[in-house]
Amino acid sequence: MRTIADGFKGEKAIITPYNVRELQAGNEIARQLYVTHIGYYPNAKYHYRERATGAAENILIYCEKGKGWIECGDGKYFLSGHQVFIIPRSEPHVYGSDLHDPWSIYWIHFRGENVHMFRSVIGTVVSIKDSATSRHQDRFMLFESMFQNLEMGYGVDNLEYISFCLMYFLASIKYLPQYREIKNVKVDDVIRKSILFMKDHLEERITLNDIACFVGYSCSHLVALFTQKTSYSPMEYYNQLRIQRACSYLQFSEMKIKEIAFQLGFYDPFHFSKAFLKEMEITPREYRRRYHEIHPDAGDGGTSPEN
Repeated sequence: MRTIADGFKGEKAIITPYNVRELQAGNEIARQLYVTHIGYYPNAKYHYRERATGAAENILIYCEKGKGWIECGDGKYFLSGHQVFIIPRSEPHVYGSDLHDPWSIYWIHFRGENVHMFRSVIGTVVSIKDSATSRHQDRFMLFESMFQNLEMGYGVDNLEYISFCLMYFLASIKYLPQYREIKNVKVDDVIRKSILFMKDHLEERITLNDIACFVGYSCSHLVALFTQKTSYSPMEYYNQLRIQRACSYLQFSEMKIKEIAFQLGFYDPFHFSKAFLKEMEITPREYRRRYHEIHPDAGDGGTSPEN
């Protein structure tokens, strides 16, 4: 059922019926992690909740803005904009909104067999710093996706989808650097610019100097930075990318090995085979043969003796 409580203009909440929770707990996907309550309280002045014996679920509170506090276990924690706290299941607790700067919070009650996977972010304040890579709106949209799908009913597909969304939502909190990574490609990031340049020129014979000129560094400076960041020199990394592309050609095309060698800028088939063997520990011909043995329907690109 959906409830709109008095007191917070724009408040919204959904509480799943007990029979739905039984369905979630018995579903092989949903039982991993599932939502039992979900809602949003904007500008929640005088908001207060006390549970002397805790709740039957873990409670996630995401403070969008304003301030509030949580007493849980032996500690008292203060939350402000873009901070998250997850109250453990069955843990006695009290929480409330700041009187002078009341919080706006997204909240989720959840259970499941795999709650332990997020143990590291339960019972502690997680701060999501406000920056160009924070992805706050992406996270809020994920919350809305869970809420709106629950509004559409309790079909099995809906419940399974919401379970995956909840896992992703919690992962976005546990793995903050990885979640930010999609927004982390910066113009001044020399390593990324170098790699993007390499990927755009896999089928040409580029040199270290070409890469260095593109990013505006000296060759020696680029080698030092790149090796420190990736553990490989730029040209070693570039050759790995070329071999990766070669594997794709061997798998999905009917190009002859010598054609692949020239396509990827190797001097001759022998030079290509030697580089491939060094990286993959088998020859291109053997790689293609093994792939087509495992995937017989992938085509007959490896059957020609000219390959």
